Amino acid sequence: MAGITLRDVDKVYTGGVKAVDGLNLEIREGEFMVLVGPSGCGKSTALRMIAGLEEISAGTISIGDRVVNDLAPKDRDIAMVFQNYALYPHMTVEQNLSFGLRLRGTAKGEIRERVREAARMLGLEPYLRRKPAALSGGQRQRVAMGRAIVREPQAFLMDEPLSNLDAKLRVSMRSSLNQLHDRLRVTTVYVTHDQVEAMTLGDRVCVLRDGRLQQVDTPQRLFDHPVNLFVAGFIGSPSMNFVTAGLDRGDGGARVTFAGYELPVPDALFTARPGLEDRLGGEVVLGIRPSDFEDAAHAKPDWPVLGATANVIEELGSEINVIFGIDAPPVEHHDTAALAQEAGDEEDVAALPLSDHRTLWTARVNARSDVRPGQPIDLAVDAHALHFFDPTTGLAIGHPDAPAAGSTDPAPATKVPA
Repeated sequence: MAGITLRDVDKVYTGGVKAVDGLNLEIREGEFMVLVGPSGCGKSTALRMIAGLEEISAGTISIGDRVVNDLAPKDRDIAMVFQNYALYPHMTVEQNLSFGLRLRGTAKGEIRERVREAARMLGLEPYLRRKPAALSGGQRQRVAMGRAIVREPQAFLMDEPLSNLDAKLRVSMRSSLNQLHDRLRVTTVYVTHDQVEAMTLGDRVCVLRDGRLQQVDTPQRLFDHPVNLFVAGFIGSPSMNFVTAGLDRGDGGARVTFAGYELPVPDALFTARPGLEDRLGGEVVLGIRPSDFEDAAHAKPDWPVLGATANVIEELGSEINVIFGIDAPPVEHHDTAALAQEAGDEEDVAALPLSDHRTLWTARVNARSDVRPGQPIDLAVDAHALHFFDPTTGLAIGHPDAPAAGSTDPAPATKVPA
């Protein structure tokens, strides 16, 4: 196995369309790196450039200690797993698994051993004599993965391999992928539009937008410390709630005010966000995750409370989503506009504005709440989990990886100890 490094990589198509723009990314040896972002963000293009299926327009790509810009795909010692399985329909499972090894002239005994080991690992032993038409979607995808595994490459490249599976099977296959990676520890680059896959599979996750890297970090740090409005709204489901708020300091300390509400900013949080002091008396974009709300009847007694009316409730069994309106217009920024477009494409009505001067928010509360549609509810907020963004640049205020004030460039790749 080997690490993969992209340095200043561009991909420009005919007509000047830039699909990947100055991508710098270091994927460590044995790491499971997930590329995620909205449709058209360049994630599949980046993967195909690593594989050699797309020529790069500028920059360098290295696999291990070799620059592979001019190497054919077959010479890069990588194995790809595609969305559509790409199995040979006239061959049995065993023949599909062994095909690549037979082309390379691998000894028959070694082929037999590798195929048996991969089949055992993937639970395919009962199906070795079957052809793809006699397999379920999940079994076909396991065959596609097995074909990659038997090659024992330096890296696996996976392009939305689970997107054709139903929801329950995707959960099962995610678990299988995690176990496989823990066992094989082969460098893996995985492309998905599904953030749940990204968060559950990735050692680190790279968020792309319009061909540019926005942030790369561990899943939990992306959730807890997004570098800008786009990452904050894209990571997390339901997505983060945003509002333009005033920031000032009263007798009780700093506070944010919006839509007739007032929330205290805990001293510890204020101190931990360098730059908030300079915003006193001005405006910030306030972000609150749905999971940082709770029905006040079930919340910690020291959490501040917002009164709201539940427009819609979504009972999910283990929790309830409460969708409510606030008397504030939607935040106007190119990051939030992109998020609204993405949400609209997915028919996520809770992320869309209610009207010109009211916005729908989502709170996730305890399943024991007795909230009902059309009824008032007191929502407590974990004020220690508030997020603050610059209204002009969209950058997180006080984020250690955010560019200097005045810059609109996305954050650099975050360094995480090996």
